[in-house]
Amino acid sequence: MNIAITGSIATDHLMSFPGRFTEQFVDGHLDRVSLSFLASSLTVRPGGVGANIALGLARLGHSPKLVGAAGRDFAEYRAELEREGVDTSAVRVSATEYTARFICTSDAVQNQIATFYPGAMSEAAEISLGAVAERTGRFDLVLIGADDPDAMLRHAEECRTHGLPFAADPSQQLARLDGDAIKSLVEGATYLFTNDYERALLGEKTGWSETEIRDRVAQWVTTRGADGVRIESRGAAPAEVPAVPAGAIADPTGVGDGFRAGMLAGLAWDLSLERAAQVGCALATLVLGGAGPQDYRVDKAGFLADLAGTYGLGSAADVEPHLPTTAATTGGTGDTAAAEAGARGGAAR
Repeated sequence: MNIAITGSIATDHLMSFPGRFTEQFVDGHLDRVSLSFLASSLTVRPGGVGANIALGLARLGHSPKLVGAAGRDFAEYRAELEREGVDTSAVRVSATEYTARFICTSDAVQNQIATFYPGAMSEAAEISLGAVAERTGRFDLVLIGADDPDAMLRHAEECRTHGLPFAADPSQQLARLDGDAIKSLVEGATYLFTNDYERALLGEKTGWSETEIRDRVAQWVTTRGADGVRIESRGAAPAEVPAVPAGAIADPTGVGDGFRAGMLAGLAWDLSLERAAQVGCALATLVLGGAGPQDYRVDKAGFLADLAGTYGLGSAADVEPHLPTTAATTGGTGDTAAAEAGARGGAAR
């Protein structure tokens, strides 16, 4: 499957605050906030929605095309993505701007305060998906992730014009987009990705009811953290997919990107929606255990054990033929015992 991933390319500056942000808020003084949090750690890592999802797909054996804008400092990041199997030939490199920056602090209970500087991302609207497709071949699916708002709207319109199936994934940009822009992004999508909060915000900003939203997309996928995933399809009862239990939680940044990468990988393997979502949940849990959105590896045995332990042996059996055989030697929260437990549990869910 020829998959294009559009979205931000960024460098993440991730910090940890050992207390709780909410303990510093004072009732009656929230209209004028001036707070400083002393972080206990800092890591600087490559990230960005588009790059995170593309990298996840590559680690599951795909060769996605990353479509976005990066800065003049992109050379090292590009080399790493290419080494992993991501096609960066459609990335626009700015002659003047630096790659976007994401600066995020997480507290002891995984609340986050973040700032995003767009930098070169502001040039993403100058990229024509149609022109990219002419050079690289027609896309079977385009994911439109958080990016420069004008770029997101242009990509959605080009998909409709050229008859390209697309997934609308506005995520962080919902706060910036107005109702009309959101409607333009969502209308006609094959897949719509939101989390619970984004689901409510989308309805509030567009004025659409949940029924009206479902009528405008083929499948609506809502991630719900530890409560798993809800999939709503036209003319079918909703499907609930539980999350893969997490071991140690290192950093929540990029977990949603991991889910999307895993689910898109499953869809590209021609798995059912539920099976694809299970792959997404398993990859999301791997991301959760890393110190950043790309700080994980897919170990084939461990990944299959996670699937078997949560969803049953049938899930692992369906996924096993598609996983690359040259996987890393670390990763996965499960083990052989978990796989055996899944086998004893009977049919896959």
